[in-house]
Amino acid sequence: MSTMTETGTTQIYRVWIKASPQQIWDAITKPEWTLRYGYTNAADYDLRPGGAYVSRPSDEMRAAGEAIGFPTPDVVVDGEVVEVDPPRRLVQTWRMLMDPRTAAEPFTRLTYEIEPRPNGVSKLTVTHELAGAPVLAALVGGDFDSDEPQGAGGGWAWVLSDLKTLLETGSGFHGQG
Repeated sequence: MSTMTETGTTQIYRVWIKASPQQIWDAITKPEWTLRYGYTNAADYDLRPGGAYVSRPSDEMRAAGEAIGFPTPDVVVDGEVVEVDPPRRLVQTWRMLMDPRTAAEPFTRLTYEIEPRPNGVSKLTVTHELAGAPVLAALVGGDFDSDEPQGAGGGWAWVLSDLKTLLETGSGFHGQG
């Protein structure tokens, strides 16, 4: 189950996953995992305060973009690591470069918090502070091009649902195990 709360320019998502905090941490921070769910980007983190974050598209993502006439840049999201406390907390800045409108908006702040719960379940809370980024807020909130067959515009709820599915079943929405 995934829930979303929006207060002003902050979106908060919570999902309970039958996985350990370390498994969730790895799925968020390691490219061999991030290529298997969501929009299939390869996340590259320098996991120290001030370290770079870069997300590069997979071949699948490039092909999907080309199929709808949308060129995919070599870097789709960038940012900087602000705070790291593995496997509990990651805070970073975040800017989407796929669309000139979102690329022109300021960096936003993204926080992942992972809490162990009983019976092998962990709670993942994703807080995205989106001040000054209304186009990105619509996109990550799932309100932007939500009828696209490729899943574009599904936003954080879609990404986190896919992450949960992958960790619990071994296969995400893309069928990759």
